Amino acid sequence: MDDNSNLVSYCGLYCGACSSFKKGSCPGCARNEKASWCKVRKCNIAKEIRSCADCKEYPNVSECPKFNNFAAKAFGIVFNTDRRKGIAFIKSEGYNLYTQKMAEIDKVCLKRKS
Repeated sequence: MDDNSNLVSYCGLYCGACSSFKKGSCPGCARNEKASWCKVRKCNIAKEIRSCADCKEYPNVSECPKFNNFAAKAFGIVFNTDRRKGIAFIKSEGYNLYTQKMAEIDKVCLKRKS
């Protein structure tokens, strides 16, 4: 399987399963200059890290106020998604296995409840 690890967003979403990315209307998180509003993206770029999984300031992403903002929590509840699970998976298994799993299930994020 191809290495799609460049399709992991800064917050742990898998862009490869996103309908906007698939249609070509979004270049993915890392290359999406229009996403300048995203505080997580700005933080990761400033720290020069690949994603929140590589953050040394907040080893537990649940403690990061930028990652755990109100909008992200609401999005997670409405869509039954959990970006924290994605970050935890990347930390334990690596980017390649994460993207392989996400490509197999064709989802942008792991579910909150399985």
